[in-house]
Amino acid sequence: MFTLYGIKNCDTMKKAMKWLDEAGISYHFHDYKKEGLPETLLDSWLSQHEWDELINRRGTTWRKLDDNTRENMDTAMARQVMLENPSIIKRPLLDTGSERILGFKADDYAARFK
Repeated sequence: MFTLYGIKNCDTMKKAMKWLDEAGISYHFHDYKKEGLPETLLDSWLSQHEWDELINRRGTTWRKLDDNTRENMDTAMARQVMLENPSIIKRPLLDTGSERILGFKADDYAARFK
């Protein structure tokens, strides 16, 4: 079973969940706000993706960071920021077991799963 990571009230998350439901694809939804973000899970993502691929720079969480933090972000700092504010992570993150898919585009999902 796939795991879909994100926050429930995100419009992009809703689109991804609707697409998966309509395609009949089973998944577990992991809500960062309710279930948190285990350090080991984030570390595994960081071993596969650069920190700047994981962080959503268009969201309000990124914009709320102070200028110094945004300008001096590195892997260690990004890891800490993501642990403290998981809503800064690009959504959704779909873990298929063999890959982690960042973001949602219906065409990309269709190409992978149909």
